[in-house]
Amino acid sequence: MDNYSDIRPYNDQEMAAVLQRLLINPELLDTIAKLRLPRMQSWFPALVRPLVRRALKKQLRGVGTIRQFQGVIKSYMDEMIETTTDSFTVSGLENLDLDKPWLLISNHRDIALDPAFVNYALYHNDGETVRIAIGDNLLTKPFAADLMRLNKSFIVKRSAKGPRQMLAAYKHLSAYIRHSLTDEEETVWLAQREGRAKDGLDATEPAIIKMLCMSQRKGEETLGEFIRSLGIVPVAISYEWDPCDAAKARELSLRESEGTYLKAEFEDLQSIGLGIRGQKGKVHVHFGEPLTADFATPGEVAAAIDAQIIEEYRLQPSNIWAYEQQCGNDDWRRLPEDVLTELGDLSPASRLAFEQRMAGIPAEHRNKAVAIYANAVIAKLRRLPPAETA
Repeated sequence: MDNYSDIRPYNDQEMAAVLQRLLINPELLDTIAKLRLPRMQSWFPALVRPLVRRALKKQLRGVGTIRQFQGVIKSYMDEMIETTTDSFTVSGLENLDLDKPWLLISNHRDIALDPAFVNYALYHNDGETVRIAIGDNLLTKPFAADLMRLNKSFIVKRSAKGPRQMLAAYKHLSAYIRHSLTDEEETVWLAQREGRAKDGLDATEPAIIKMLCMSQRKGEETLGEFIRSLGIVPVAISYEWDPCDAAKARELSLRESEGTYLKAEFEDLQSIGLGIRGQKGKVHVHFGEPLTADFATPGEVAAAIDAQIIEEYRLQPSNIWAYEQQCGNDDWRRLPEDVLTELGDLSPASRLAFEQRMAGIPAEHRNKAVAIYANAVIAKLRRLPPAETA
């Protein structure tokens, strides 16, 4: 029996039917047309759809497996990295045996790009791509759900109603993650929290660890043994520029001033598009060391993940200039020498680039935007021993 058919990714046998469904989906065709042929799509939408369908058929000809489909996605990733990043670097893979499955838990700054960059790093280092946890709130469009599940995504049912339904959904999810890791030996990617860290403060929600622990065999294994069996690896992803910084700053400002924020319809999908198209500058992904301690509580596990993510987060010049602007000092110079060495270009030109970016954000939201970048420095400074911050 297929106990996880409602949430798991599609498999090779299902691919042909899903691709046929996608090739006749008008919303998908219109979405691609807006990205690739915006003027023609706005003037002659009915004429553009057949062109897009024909181009997609040609590109997908001969694609019969998930790995082949991800090869098509790789070509789009190549183009995106070439046009929207100044560099893409990776560190820490020497910590991992890529022939083994791992549970990668990363900080969460961008809806789609965080797992995409992790996948890209693994793909180019001869590792298997990951199964990606994605909330059903992002799958309101049927074509989006199909595309995500073809790309090895599995569904987190955040829309479950009522305590019993939610508990059942999370038990099911927890069991599927353990099944993926131990029975199917597939690496899994999870964000450290539900929703992006819009304020730039990366913190693991203990609730994520508690969800994972729903599949612990109580009485047969301790918490520490269970965590070791999952192979949890913290991952730190940093972007020099956040394409969604202005939108995040606006949301944070409205939450503060009005006490609430109501998302527009399909706002998350718009954020995905903005993240993909926007300039990101330098991007770095660091793979941490597997958690092996004898943990006693989910909170201890979350704290261990946080420690590695904050320590290994690659600071960018944008973080430094934001810190100086927000805090009015250069205490960042107290950071360890290796952190300072990795910073790279701290020239007046890089400071000007940051100032110009902030100047393009409405004044009433600007402080929040600065904080998004500054908080990564503040988080590192907070973890310095007392003697270094005295």
